[in-house]
Amino acid sequence: MKVLITDPIPNEVVEKLKSEGLEVDVKTGISEEELISIIPEYDALIVRSGTKVTKKVIDAAKNLKIIGRAGVGVDNIDLVAATQKGIIVANAPGGNSVSTAEHTLALILSVARKIPQADRSVKEGKWERKKFVGMELRNKTIGVIGLGKVGYEVAKRARALEMNVIAYDPYISEERAKQIGVKLVSLEDLIKNSDIITVHVPKTKETENLIDEKAISMMKDRVYIINCARGGIVNEKALYEGLKSGKVAGAALDVYEKEPPDPNNPILKLENVVTTPHLGASTKEAQLSVGMTIANEIINLAKGLPVKNAVNLPSVEVREYEYIMPYLKLAEKMGKLAAARLKVAKRAIEKVRITFRGKLADMNTEYITRALLKGLLQGIVSNINLVSALPVAKERGIEIEQATGDVSTYESLLEAEISDGEKSIKLTGTCFGNEYRITNIDKYKVDFVPEGHYIISLHEDKPGVIGRVGTLLGSYGINIAGMIVGRYGGRGGIQLMLLRVDDPPNDKVLEDMVKLDGIIDAVYVYL
Repeated sequence: MKVLITDPIPNEVVEKLKSEGLEVDVKTGISEEELISIIPEYDALIVRSGTKVTKKVIDAAKNLKIIGRAGVGVDNIDLVAATQKGIIVANAPGGNSVSTAEHTLALILSVARKIPQADRSVKEGKWERKKFVGMELRNKTIGVIGLGKVGYEVAKRARALEMNVIAYDPYISEERAKQIGVKLVSLEDLIKNSDIITVHVPKTKETENLIDEKAISMMKDRVYIINCARGGIVNEKALYEGLKSGKVAGAALDVYEKEPPDPNNPILKLENVVTTPHLGASTKEAQLSVGMTIANEIINLAKGLPVKNAVNLPSVEVREYEYIMPYLKLAEKMGKLAAARLKVAKRAIEKVRITFRGKLADMNTEYITRALLKGLLQGIVSNINLVSALPVAKERGIEIEQATGDVSTYESLLEAEISDGEKSIKLTGTCFGNEYRITNIDKYKVDFVPEGHYIISLHEDKPGVIGRVGTLLGSYGINIAGMIVGRYGGRGGIQLMLLRVDDPPNDKVLEDMVKLDGIIDAVYVYL
C-alpha cells in the first residue's frame, strides 16, 4: 500500500507506517493542482487541517481507499464525494482532547490575569503593576457549553482550581453530570450566572452564532468569554461590541469566523482580547497521538481488518452485508424522525429500545442499533458515525435496550421506541429488498418511504383542518408532494398527518401552522 502525507506529521508516525511494510511519501505544502496530479498513484492519504481534500481531488484518486484525518474535524474533506466513491474517511477522535482543554485553561488564566499584556509591558521597559490587576479563579462560576470530550476535561480541571462548574448540554444526563461533579443548567441560566463562559460544541446550524448580541446582553457584567471550539459559534461582531462597551471584561480566542483572521479585524485590535492561531491541538503529545491513531487505521486496512474510526462507512461482514444495508439506512432515518418529533435539540434522550423481529433477529444487529443512534444524535454531535454512535450514546447516559422476537406479517421488522423521560415515540419499519419503509409512527399506520422533506403533525380529526394546512402552505409557495393521514380508531380524536413537501418550511411556516384551528403540533424533518 502506498501512502501520501501532505501535512506535517511526527516522524514517529512515518516510521511506524514504514515498519509495517507500507511505502510512504511526505509532500507537505503542495497545491490542489499538484495533489490532483499525483493522487492517482496512492492508496492512502493522511492530512491534518491544511490540505483541502476536495471533490476534484477525490475524483482524480483512482486507487485511494482511505483518507486519514490526523485530528477530529473532517470539514476539510468532501465526505459526500468520498462516500460516493467508496473511500473510507477516518479521523482520530479524542486524541487531542486534553491538549485543547489545557489550552482553554491557559487562555482563561491569560485573559483573567492579563498575562500577555503584562508581558508586553515589561518588555517595553514599563512597570505597570496597578494596570494589570486580574481576577482570581477560585470560587468563580465557569459555564461550560458542551460536555463532550473536551468540555469534560475542561470541567475536571476547573474543579481542581476550586471553581464552581455549571454546564449546558441537553444530551448529557443528570447522572452523568453528577459523576464529574458538574451541575447541569439551561443555556439561559448558564449565560446569566457565569463569570466565565467557554464553548466546546461542534459548529452546526444550531450552534452557529450561539453567543450573539442577545446572549451577551443577558450575561453578568464583566464576564469573560472563551472560544477554543470553532469560529462562528461566538459572533465576533457581537463580541466586539460587548468588549468595547465593557459588558465583556475580556475574551480569549483560538478560533475565528475566518481563518486566518483578517489583520484588520477590529477584535484583534482590542487590548482585552487574547488571541492564538488555532493552537488547541498543537502539542507534541496530541500530534503524535492522532498521527499514530491514523497510522494504525491504515495499517489495519492494509491487513484487511476493520477501520475503527471510520466516519462515513460501516464495517459489516460480507455474508450479511446485502441484507443489513437497507436496514442501516432505515434505522438512521427512524432516528432522525424521532429526533425531530422529540425535539432532541432541547431535551436529552434517556432510553432507546430496539426490537429486531424475524430474520433480522438472527443477524449482527449492533450495526443497525448504531445506525439508529447515529440518526438520533447526528444533529447535535459532530462527525458521529457507526463506530462512535454507541459509545457517544452511552457517554451521554442513554440507556440502550435491544431485544429480538418473532413476526408474522413481514420477513423482518425493526421496532424502535425512544424516550426523553416525559415523551416517547415508537417507530416500526421494514425492508423489501433495497427499499426501506416506515410502517407505523406510534399507534398510527403510515407506510411510507422516508426520503425527502416532511412535515409531521398531530391534528384534531374534524372537517376543514387539512384544507387549512394546504392553503397555508400554498400561501408560502410550498408544494405538497404527498400526504398520509394516519388515522387511529374511528371518526374524531387526535390523528397524525404526514406531509411530503418539495421545499423545507422555515420556522415561521411551522409557527403559523400550529396556530391553525385543529392543529396541535408540527415539526419538520429532512429524511
